[in-house]
Amino acid sequence: MTSDEIWTIQKLLNWVTQYLTTKGIESPRLSAELLLSHVSGLKRIELYTQFNKPVAAEQLAILRDLVKRAGQDEPVAYLTSKTEFYSLELAITRDCMIPRPETELLVQRAIEFLRTRFGSQVLCDLCTGSGCIAVAIARNFADARLFATDISDKALAVAEANVEKYRLKERITLLCGDLFEPLVRPLDVDKFDLIVCNPPYVSSAEYENLDKNVKDYEPRLALHAGEDGLDIYHRLVEKADQFLKPNAALMLEIGYAQGPAVQSLLEQTGAFADIIIEKDFHNNDRVITARKTSS
Repeated sequence: MTSDEIWTIQKLLNWVTQYLTTKGIESPRLSAELLLSHVSGLKRIELYTQFNKPVAAEQLAILRDLVKRAGQDEPVAYLTSKTEFYSLELAITRDCMIPRPETELLVQRAIEFLRTRFGSQVLCDLCTGSGCIAVAIARNFADARLFATDISDKALAVAEANVEKYRLKERITLLCGDLFEPLVRPLDVDKFDLIVCNPPYVSSAEYENLDKNVKDYEPRLALHAGEDGLDIYHRLVEKADQFLKPNAALMLEIGYAQGPAVQSLLEQTGAFADIIIEKDFHNNDRVITARKTSS
């Protein structure tokens, strides 16, 4: 790419796609669209309606740097400071994990569960990170109040930006601390109708073998959870029933091989029934749901 050439949107899309393809980057065309959309200020669909529009030299300079970094496996979401999750555009930074499409199953099941209940519902979202789960649920179920906790104050700053963007400050309370620790009972809330959590669940061996674009850029704190990846589940399941109303639900995202182990943890408490493991669109175990017994 040279600055004295006339670079149209079409020409840039093709060039960036080809460049990222040679670098082995996943979804090179989509990455090219997202980067060019970010730099030009146009929506992705507008790129295709303004194919012949020249791109200014100052925008080319910015794009050149971003494309180079993308070619070195830096995630496009971090380069553009935004990502899409459950049809919402969310702010994202390197202080929190990038929301995955697989996590949308957890959101979908949470919304479906809430719609089976009556009256206002009170929820807890543990390990909220960017706030993606809490914001998506609140946007799609109006009669819910949520408490979202995370151990990282920097991640909560991102969550706060997303809560404010969708005008949900009156319904989502963000609290900094480890799992249930920042909740003050009964001042905040005594018990919940639903607890959701997408915790860190990568084992030590899995962490060492993560793709470069994950291991080198996403926060270890949001990924790694001990030798077997079950550290957070042990601590969470130990206390969860104390925070749930009778017939309330606990919904957890899990790793592809963790279903039996997490199910066993839930069964050992004697506090849960109707434990269901569901697979994602890749046919991997992804969400486990358990109902708090009425006793």
